[in-house]
Amino acid sequence: MPMNKTTQKISVIPSWCFRDEAGNQLDLHLLRLLEAVYRRGKLTLAAGDVGISYRHAWNLLRQGGEFFGVPLVELQRGRGARLSLLGEKLLWAEQRAIARLGPQLESLGSELNLAIQQQQQGALSVLRLHASHGFAVELLPKHLHEIPLDLQYCSPQESLAALNRGSCDLAGFHLPRGKVGERVRIAYQGLLKPRQHRVIGFIARTQGLMVAPGNPLGITGVESLVDNSVRFVNRQLSSGTRSLLDCLLKEAAVSSKKIRGFEIEEFTHSAVAAYVAAGMADTGFGVEAAAQKFGLDFIPLAIEDYLLACHHRSLKEPRFRAFLEILQGEPFQEAVERLPGYSPSQCGNIIEVASLL
Repeated sequence: MPMNKTTQKISVIPSWCFRDEAGNQLDLHLLRLLEAVYRRGKLTLAAGDVGISYRHAWNLLRQGGEFFGVPLVELQRGRGARLSLLGEKLLWAEQRAIARLGPQLESLGSELNLAIQQQQQGALSVLRLHASHGFAVELLPKHLHEIPLDLQYCSPQESLAALNRGSCDLAGFHLPRGKVGERVRIAYQGLLKPRQHRVIGFIARTQGLMVAPGNPLGITGVESLVDNSVRFVNRQLSSGTRSLLDCLLKEAAVSSKKIRGFEIEEFTHSAVAAYVAAGMADTGFGVEAAAQKFGLDFIPLAIEDYLLACHHRSLKEPRFRAFLEILQGEPFQEAVERLPGYSPSQCGNIIEVASLL
């Protein structure tokens, strides 16, 4: 039975709760208001963005100041409004938490939506995708209307291992272009098997260094990271982005031991960007879309293909044919092109493993 196109999708969204020892609790609109003040610089405009009156906004800020014991926003006659030090800390703490929790919550939402569909419609032909978190992968649930998707986020090596043991139908992995990609290919040779697997083209994305607006430290590439005045924030060791960075460092003969903050790890591109935007680091490595999302400048360093592996026998199944049609269609590819630093690359085309390795 095809899935009802009117079935609503459930999203799991984190929210903060501030409560003191007496049980007093802050209005959740306060964090939305702080974000709007940071972006707009005027309380009147910020209140309008949040959908509340100026008086309500003023009361929220007053209550927040009383709750924490220090003001959250500095209001200056004729000069607008700006966040205080604590106000900025609260805003960026929330942004970092959302960026960190995003993949896990999306995976949980995928499980809940799948359970709801199965309860409503019985047995469904589910497409199980294991892949690292990324902006293009996030688009898939919005476009696979008639294909129930079980999306689980994990590293490229974990995804390919899951494919080999039959725990998923599709596995996402990254392959940088140029000489740097040669080192990454070695890691996939035992996991991608020419006789058993096929690769589906997906997207290409640009990776590089995210820096504060205007690039105040004059960072130009990975060579700049050894400057002791530059604070760096890294991705976790198992991620494809970390593998790419390690290859770029090796190619440039840069020792990671000389990079200040190399041991500090975040688990998503957005979490790295939020860390830099909060002023806790001067630069981090990731995709351009994350940099733009948090108002950072971007220094492009590499282009990589994000690919999907499957068993060759799976390509004969109706769910796979439908999946390929969606990837090849204009709606999905146009959505990818709207992402900064992303483009469709052989999207939906079948590629022989031997041609990659």
